[in-house]
Amino acid sequence: MTAQPRTPNVPPKPSLDGLEGKWVRRWDEDGTYRFDRTRPRADVYSIDTPPPTVSGSLHVGHAFSYTHTDTVARYQRMRGRAVFYPMGWDDNGLPTERRVQNYFGVRCDPSLPYDSSFEPPEKPDPKKQIPISRRNFIELCEQLTEVDEKAFEEMWRRIGLSVDWDHLYTTIGDTARAASQRAFLRNLARGEAYMAEAPTLWDVTFRTAVAQAELEDREQPGAFYRVRFDGGERPVYIETTRPELLPACVALVAHPDDERYRELFGTTVRTPLFGVEVPVLAHRLADPGKGSGIAMICTFGDVTDVVWWRELDLPTRAVVGWDGRLVADPPAGVPAGPYAELAGKTVFSAKERVVEMLRASGDLDGEPRKVTRPVKFYEKGAKPLEIVTTRQWYIRNGGRDQDVRAALLERGRELRWHPAYMRARYENWVEGLNGDWLISRQRFFGVPIPVWYPLDGAGEPDYSAPIVPAEAALPVDPAAEVPPGYTEEQRGKPDGFLADPDIMDTWATSSLTPQIAGGWERDADLFGRVFPFSLRPQAHDIIRTWLFSTVVRAHLENGSLPWSDVALSGWILDPDRKKMSKSKGNVVTPIALLEEYGSDAVRYWAASGRPGTDTAFDTGQIKVGRRLAIKILNASKFVLGFGEVGADARVWHPLDLSMLAALRTVVAEATEAFDDYDYTRALERTERFFWEFCDDYLELVKQRAYGEGPEAESARAALNTALSVLLRLFAPVLPFVTEEVWSWWREGSVHRAAWPAAAELPDGGDATLLPVAAEALRQIRKAKSEARLSMRAELSRVEVTGARAGDLAEVADDLEAAGRIADLVLDGSEPSVPLAVSVTFAEQPQD
Repeated sequence: MTAQPRTPNVPPKPSLDGLEGKWVRRWDEDGTYRFDRTRPRADVYSIDTPPPTVSGSLHVGHAFSYTHTDTVARYQRMRGRAVFYPMGWDDNGLPTERRVQNYFGVRCDPSLPYDSSFEPPEKPDPKKQIPISRRNFIELCEQLTEVDEKAFEEMWRRIGLSVDWDHLYTTIGDTARAASQRAFLRNLARGEAYMAEAPTLWDVTFRTAVAQAELEDREQPGAFYRVRFDGGERPVYIETTRPELLPACVALVAHPDDERYRELFGTTVRTPLFGVEVPVLAHRLADPGKGSGIAMICTFGDVTDVVWWRELDLPTRAVVGWDGRLVADPPAGVPAGPYAELAGKTVFSAKERVVEMLRASGDLDGEPRKVTRPVKFYEKGAKPLEIVTTRQWYIRNGGRDQDVRAALLERGRELRWHPAYMRARYENWVEGLNGDWLISRQRFFGVPIPVWYPLDGAGEPDYSAPIVPAEAALPVDPAAEVPPGYTEEQRGKPDGFLADPDIMDTWATSSLTPQIAGGWERDADLFGRVFPFSLRPQAHDIIRTWLFSTVVRAHLENGSLPWSDVALSGWILDPDRKKMSKSKGNVVTPIALLEEYGSDAVRYWAASGRPGTDTAFDTGQIKVGRRLAIKILNASKFVLGFGEVGADARVWHPLDLSMLAALRTVVAEATEAFDDYDYTRALERTERFFWEFCDDYLELVKQRAYGEGPEAESARAALNTALSVLLRLFAPVLPFVTEEVWSWWREGSVHRAAWPAAAELPDGGDATLLPVAAEALRQIRKAKSEARLSMRAELSRVEVTGARAGDLAEVADDLEAAGRIADLVLDGSEPSVPLAVSVTFAEQPQD
């Protein structure tokens, strides 16, 4: 319910300065944004807020996208919903580890014992990192994230997020770890989680597995080397960019319809340098038009090698180790002599040496052909990925199961997308999956895989019979705790147990944010009120990771979507139209902008970025937002300066009814836009009306509003009504200035006031009348300006002709007062002619 007006208390010099601190404190003290958990599920609007990665500082991209979410939260709250708007910190995983390594100058060595007296160096050197135990390393991670989280919260409050801070969570906290481990154990029990030893995309710098969703292609320079294989009666030439993998070659492959090689299918050839006999096989994925049309299959050079290896049932000859160097010993069947030339070298050095050896043996045909080609990288990595064979945990996501894939595609169709065209990105991702979701990571700071493995009498682990904890014991750290029925003395001993050393991928926990924030299996009452959530807001580039993985987990665990709607934000681009990112070094932090222009101005710029659309960073737009906020202050002071409105005052004057009729349309359009998550259109429509209200209506009506009698009462009532509606329309985007003005004359918070409704505004006015009067006044002012006269200059006569000139008789008194006209003549005899004004100037006083 909207608060009734009281006697205005307007400051003599309204200012934007200090509004953020003032109202952030007041909102916190009053619990303005506290979730009312007594409300029934039908009245609840719940938001699955993105937990930002706490590894450094926020940038304007965060301010941009989180403002979008906040406008929706504020709108829904004003629509009478109980808004559940929590905040989380994504503080586990690789970004935090990297920040800790660089900040403290340390690195984790799990083989080291815990040092309770360890203190990081006073002057850390990131290039000479000190090895410390896993427990010491985790303590530093927790120490630094706590500092970062406080800075993030302060920034979010300054930006004006209407978050309920009583529902703050962290992805490394006990609640999140327990939820993540519980979900994993249930996936395991249902057969949705499984362990497999298989070729794995591997980052050699961070020495961890990488999932398909974390890949990105980068154009890299390279070269094709034409290499001769001994085919007995004739040589066979292949072209490869990775000659260093010759010792890993297990076959040659060509397309089954390629006449050049058909006679070779079923025969064998010998690899150069190593003389290993390998078969020549046919497969449909071989491209006759690429290179020589026949390729070598290595274990493993790229993902196509993996497909060929699996479908053709080939042996494994792995040569690249976890550190990105060629392993010390050659694979079975590969002679040790030539391989010794490569053992221990990086892949780059090994390539150089193999090329030298091929030249010397005469097996390199011609000079390398330089090319630029896409190479797969971990999105946070600096070196190309390798494919190594490792034992990893997976969750079924449709990558290998058509029924699961079909079900997840159907979930995407059930979801309401804003903008709607973004659904295609989801479907393209799901349809392009080539494997299940790899969730284990060989890192340290994260949610541990909650399993142990029994050791046999020889001390060998039985990976097929993992030991799991009871759900009541969660969260657990297998590296520090023992499984049921064992003692610590049995760790790593024959007939004892072995802890799984890995942690879960950060997305394996973040994919459960609705369950974590909603109190799944922890607070049944809360979970029943908020789940499935109403909204997932996020950036469009993580549809494949966060959005999809969250759909997977809710589908498997809850048998539903995690939310009904998803709203996508675009990227922030720098002036060169490149995406802002920390790795590119082109980010702008918001603190200076907030201090210079104010939070409302930055929020205005953010809300001007359309849903799903990439937006260029533009301080010019922020300046426009500040001017708008200042104008709201000044116009509001002007309106409230006319004094109180009588309790029985009503709006009846045609000009006042016209203005409110136009505002009635704005309310309808802004409401429709917000209902469709189009905060930009709602802002644009409201702002356009506001400036017309200030430039046209205020100028036309102010003389009458200063007066007495029913005409003045109608004007003041209309002004007060319009101001109340406009403040509420602006409130989701400009929370500070609207709250400040609201406090001058209304009780309570504008953010708890009702969203404006058409019923508040009188019906029956002619919305087209005000624009006609405004056009006449503009032409009158233009004539004064061209005559270099003051706008207060007297006019002896003004004649208005053309379209709708006669209709201005209803507002002639206001037009005469605003234009300072002695004699106003209205001639509407030619309605097909555009409105025109003829001005006769009164004799002006001499200086």
